[in-house]
Amino acid sequence: MSTDKTHPSFAPSFKIFHEVPALRQYRKTLTTTQRTVGLVPTMGALHDGHLSLVRQAATENTDVFISIYVNPTQFGVSEDLSTYPKTWESDMKLLEIVDRELASTSGCGRISAIFAPSTGTMYPTLPPTSEVDGKGSFVTITPVGEVLEGKTRPVFFRGVATVCMKLFNIVTPERVYFGQKDVQQTVIIKRMVKDFHIDTDVRIGETKREEDGLAMSSRNVYLGSRRRAVATVLSQALFAAQEQYLSHKKTSRGDILWIANDIINEAVAKQEELPSEQRARFEVDYISLADPESLEEVDEVEPSRGAVLSGAIKMLPLEDPVDGEDTGLGGGIGSVRLIDNIVLREQAV
Repeated sequence: MSTDKTHPSFAPSFKIFHEVPALRQYRKTLTTTQRTVGLVPTMGALHDGHLSLVRQAATENTDVFISIYVNPTQFGVSEDLSTYPKTWESDMKLLEIVDRELASTSGCGRISAIFAPSTGTMYPTLPPTSEVDGKGSFVTITPVGEVLEGKTRPVFFRGVATVCMKLFNIVTPERVYFGQKDVQQTVIIKRMVKDFHIDTDVRIGETKREEDGLAMSSRNVYLGSRRRAVATVLSQALFAAQEQYLSHKKTSRGDILWIANDIINEAVAKQEELPSEQRARFEVDYISLADPESLEEVDEVEPSRGAVLSGAIKMLPLEDPVDGEDTGLGGGIGSVRLIDNIVLREQAV
């Protein structure tokens, strides 16, 4: 691991582990010295959203563990596993920068370990499978894993729950950290921890956004400039719906969602009117208003309970790219699925 040339006295303190026994042995040394571990699970391609979770974990623990593993069982058979961005070197540089920052911050913990296992390590008995009826040892959380993203991606949350159960068993962290952007994932992880009596606390960090409102995601690198400009329609629609609830005190489904659907529909129509070399077409999977625990759709928001506004769109492959155009990673060939959400907080009745 290189040191920072502008700060020659600084060297990152974290260790990199690829195997379970060595990581567990290191974890035991921390337990015996009464240090606490906060785990930040990632699939790499780190961005400011991930780094904010690392910083949050460092304020609440003496040691931060970060897992970097692209988990195949949460990708469907026709999804983008093979093209998912793998950015190990840049990820390590980002973590060095954050670790240096933490080292100079009083009262903060440090990044102690990076766990980067192979698939053979994570799935030691059978090769992982992405078929709906595939064989293997899986954790399935229903019915909350079957709605919203679970409708379109039927194996996704089975894969998420399975890999997180493995990571929690390997690391035994006092606390685990997830981003609010993946709201359904956070609900499922909380349910799994509760139902299986896992001895860890689930912490949720706020969604980090670009200046124009687009939720940060590892998949944004695929968009390119043309699709990137249109992709903000999802956050715009959700923020407009939130305004109906907060400022106009609307609580019915129709009164909250109509404006979101209008914004989406207008954007779809606008793109269809443009010539193919200028447009960025997209499809809407869902715009949802759901209960904050079950994620079942609601017709009326109970102010004392709140709700979750969420949506998913699929940016379609780029049409007729122009010479020199920024088409994003992959050249704009594939579709890019984007998700976002806003939690409608509880209000005094």
